[in-house]
Amino acid sequence: MVSAVWNGATIAASEKTVIVDGNHYFPPEEVDRSRLEASAHSSVCPIKGSARYFHVRVGGERNPNAAWTYPDPTADAEAIRDHFAFWKGVEVA
Repeated sequence: MVSAVWNGATIAASEKTVIVDGNHYFPPEEVDRSRLEASAHSSVCPIKGSARYFHVRVGGERNPNAAWTYPDPTADAEAIRDHFAFWKGVEVA
């Protein structure tokens, strides 16, 4: 089981993550969306496509742009469509 934890709260947990570029991508149904807040930030990866970011909120604290997803990935990255990955201090183990 792989979990994403920040500020003592589990944001996601799954046995079905997909690993791409060293990041675990969690299936959307296994992510606590109540802990995510949409961000205006985005980025583009030539291999995966356009990423959409989310702030992670726990206990009144916000970790800006600490989660991302690819809602419309390239054909090569279809396996991570709508899956979430984490960084910026979110512990994934």
